[in-house]
Amino acid sequence: MTAVGDAPRTFTGWVGVTNRRITLVTESAADAEAFRAEHPDVREIDCRGRLLMPGLVNTHCHAAMTLQRSYADDISLMAWLNDYIWPFESKQTPDEVVLGLTLGVVEMLLGGITSFVDMYYFEDRCVAPVEQLGIRAVLGCNFFDSNIDEVFPQIERAVEQASAGSGRVRIAVAPHSPYTVSPENLLRGKALADRFDLPLMTHIAETRDEMRIVRERYGCTPVEHLDRLGLLDSRCIGAHCVHVTDSDIATLAARGVTVSHNPQSNMKISSGVAPVEKFRAAGAVVTLGTDGTCSNNDLDLFEELRTATFLQKSATGDPTALPACEALRMATANGARAMGYADGELGVIREGALADLIVVDLQKPHLQPIHNLVSNIVYCGKAADVDTVMVDGRILVENRRLAGVDLPALYDAVGRAVRRITTGK
Repeated sequence: MTAVGDAPRTFTGWVGVTNRRITLVTESAADAEAFRAEHPDVREIDCRGRLLMPGLVNTHCHAAMTLQRSYADDISLMAWLNDYIWPFESKQTPDEVVLGLTLGVVEMLLGGITSFVDMYYFEDRCVAPVEQLGIRAVLGCNFFDSNIDEVFPQIERAVEQASAGSGRVRIAVAPHSPYTVSPENLLRGKALADRFDLPLMTHIAETRDEMRIVRERYGCTPVEHLDRLGLLDSRCIGAHCVHVTDSDIATLAARGVTVSHNPQSNMKISSGVAPVEKFRAAGAVVTLGTDGTCSNNDLDLFEELRTATFLQKSATGDPTALPACEALRMATANGARAMGYADGELGVIREGALADLIVVDLQKPHLQPIHNLVSNIVYCGKAADVDTVMVDGRILVENRRLAGVDLPALYDAVGRAVRRITTGK
């Protein structure tokens, strides 16, 4: 399946990978045979009864927050943050953050996510495990007013580590939000991003409380505030963007800001419904994210696909809103663009693109019969349907088994870390 052009296209044929890139996409048996002759040692995977498609791109998550999965549910946002999440995080060690990240990456890979955009602490410590696990990532170094001087050296270390790696890991500057970071420190973050040529990400207009706080302090909306400071441009990812005016939407689209839509997290915390259709109509780039596992509670982008489409249809009263093909584009090609990749370089199946691919097993009751394959994937697909995962031309998951990870040992280590944090034992 490709995700290029007016709509995703399905075909039966052959896809060839050489090193890190796709070098063959054809429906011609003769072309396939010529590729075999040129690559006599090629390994062939029979995908009959299965679907080869681009890997999914999760454009907003806090992967290490797997340690907080189901820790604080059914609580209002500010109480959730102040009474549970931030106190929990204050007790975590860097090693425990790496442990939580590892569990999150394992979950994402097994669910067909080949790239993710993270926003958390100690990202300099996370570069090495992300490289080892083989996934593609943008690691956003999160800061508040209270820890900015601690985080900025981490950003410099993370940039140095990523530049010495495979190229799969990129670093971003990530101020938490316009209501938790002062204008002065937002500008310091932007200056650092410009200095190292890094993207910038932040939460924008997630809740009504944020809207109220920013308006009381600065007399404008969060989008207007960030725009006046010069933070909004084509290298900025804005997570959530729920409570926005028509003028805000026009501004975000004009500045080229990527909007990361997190439907299930927004629903669970009762943040509201992001106006995705208005963003799309304005020409904004809209992508999909899961957010963290303590506000979702998983890292399943197939669920987000289905939820995003249903939510827009319900919110707008229009059953044609956010069709399946557009939702799929949000989770693939648009997500790749948000990560800084050129159009056609990632999130598609075409010759020359990076080989980040997944194989979905269609031999499941909920995926049969097949009237429309794209609809089946978006409306019926599950993370557990993913059989094989390739990132950068390397197979990481095969027959739903992730190479090089001792899952029981990982689960045991996670359990011990959580007990220490919550009980001190």
